[in-house]
Amino acid sequence: MSEQFSVAIAILYRQNQFLMQLRDDIPGILYPGHWGLFGGHIESGEFPDVAVVRELQEEISYTPPIISKFGCYSDTRVVRHVYHAPLTVELDQLVLYEGWDLGLLTPEHILQGECYSEKAQDTKPLGTPHQKILLDFIKLKLYL
Repeated sequence: MSEQFSVAIAILYRQNQFLMQLRDDIPGILYPGHWGLFGGHIESGEFPDVAVVRELQEEISYTPPIISKFGCYSDTRVVRHVYHAPLTVELDQLVLYEGWDLGLLTPEHILQGECYSEKAQDTKPLGTPHQKILLDFIKLKLYL
């Protein structure tokens, strides 16, 4: 059995939409070819709130003005430290350094569990844990 690892991920929102990354469609990563939240591994000795800001800078060249803890989701493989923050820039100001595509998904997309990607020219599913996290977040209406 593999060891559990920790990640810090961010729910970024604007105008009732959520920024998501279409993960690369390559074997060996969790949820390849699925929509997921931006973020990544927490380095040894790094605090989750520091890791999430570092990951956002590395993946999309974005630093949120404020970031808040939403919760912690754990399964047999991953501990996900989840944060939320407003997205205060336009999509064309973001630089996608990691992933296949990015997009603003509506609560309807999240509920349906899929969204079309222009770059992939296909409808792609949401990663199961990412969908659950977003549905929990939407219920609390913290982004309105």
